[in-house]
Amino acid sequence: MAAGHDVIVILGAGLGPALRRRVAHGTRLFHAGRAGHLIVTGGAIGTRPTEAEAMRALALRHGVPEERIIVEDKATHTLENALYTARIMEDRGWARALVVSDPFHLPRALFLFRRLGIAASGAAVRERCGEPRWRWYGGYVREAGAFATTVLRLLGRRDKRRDKRIAQTKGQG
Repeated sequence: MAAGHDVIVILGAGLGPALRRRVAHGTRLFHAGRAGHLIVTGGAIGTRPTEAEAMRALALRHGVPEERIIVEDKATHTLENALYTARIMEDRGWARALVVSDPFHLPRALFLFRRLGIAASGAAVRERCGEPRWRWYGGYVREAGAFATTVLRLLGRRDKRRDKRIAQTKGQG
């Protein structure tokens, strides 16, 4: 265990620039000793490889030893990222995660991780890596709506199908 975190969790983001910058940031944190393992989380959304497989390959290129990378390749959205990661962490006896994502996505991600009992803190990726400014700021607008929807659904218990899926997911493995 290093620097108060059991693991660095890098959240998927498609197979483009956001994914590459998140992995670069997460691997810098790993090499700085912030945690001894990485969880890369993200499934396939109509594409192969999965986000997690692509992140694993990038992390290896950034010098992270293979045995320090845990691949979670089923999640297709942020709630599933948190659910599947929570299961991995529980299986390994880990409680504290450093979650890597873009600054506009991090508040919602941390809300979900903490809601599942993970002592999570965030490490925002500040570089845009050539993405246009409008897309970056658009992320803040999109996430404002997504965060509000997430809070209403989780706190209001308005989505019974989602609650059933959460219960089934927790019961697996």
